[in-house]
Amino acid sequence: MEFKSELKNYQEIVENELKKYLRKDKCIEEVLNNSMEYSLMAGGKRLRPILVIATYKLFKNDIEKCMPYAVAIEMVHNFSLIHDDLPGIDNDDFRHGKQTNHKKFNEATAILAGDGLLNNSYIVISEDLKKSSQKDLINKLKIFNEFSLAVDRMIAGEYIDTEFEGKEISSEYLDYIHTNKTGALLKLCVRMGAILGEANINELEELSSYADKIGLAFQIKDDILSEEGDERVLGKPVGNDKKRKKCTYVSKYGLQESKEKLDKITKEAINILDNYGEKAEFLKELALYIQNRNK
Repeated sequence: MEFKSELKNYQEIVENELKKYLRKDKCIEEVLNNSMEYSLMAGGKRLRPILVIATYKLFKNDIEKCMPYAVAIEMVHNFSLIHDDLPGIDNDDFRHGKQTNHKKFNEATAILAGDGLLNNSYIVISEDLKKSSQKDLINKLKIFNEFSLAVDRMIAGEYIDTEFEGKEISSEYLDYIHTNKTGALLKLCVRMGAILGEANINELEELSSYADKIGLAFQIKDDILSEEGDERVLGKPVGNDKKRKKCTYVSKYGLQESKEKLDKITKEAINILDNYGEKAEFLKELALYIQNRNK
């Protein structure tokens, strides 16, 4: 299947699965539920759940087994976006070409909608754990632990990114911020798919290395787009990082060197997957998609 068609197919699978978890009941907190749905179903690339599914498919085809974890990670991702956009952090008015959650509703509702999505991710996983066989439970408990640790690292990375606005930092600090803020969840996605697919230790290490590289690639590309992207395509303002004096790969290394770094690590990520033959073709193309995306 051609990459764009396969990507669209994965996105549709994820969209349909997410709809199963929307809260449609009439209740006193209905506006809160609408706020959670607003952000969760706002669109986006669905990269994280797709990584879970595509990695799992290197080993097995019964994707129903990995769907709760794909859903949970997308809930966490959208929690992070809602809070990222808040006035106290990035103060953004638009995301995916739509008003950010706190602009559509209000700041208090947005904060609680983010909290709700985070908590719902744990509910989704725990419900799957409840009905799992003894054989599957050990791997799934390992995933649950890694899931919790990755969320912790993402929050830590976000804090440090905010704390160091307007300050000059070392390249080591910059890498630390983004290894945690962006890379932790992307690595988790790949590892969840691999663990659920019963990858061996060597395979898990290889795929973790692939995930590390695409995580860094994703952040560098984000920094490049923040510098020279098209607002109409991005669906959010360009130049906010510079305005807030954030330390990014572009501010640290310049635009050209950032692009060279991006190209180098993308090639390294692709080469890691050579041992998996045709089964890894989509994941290879996904690395190129991250490098060449315009939003």
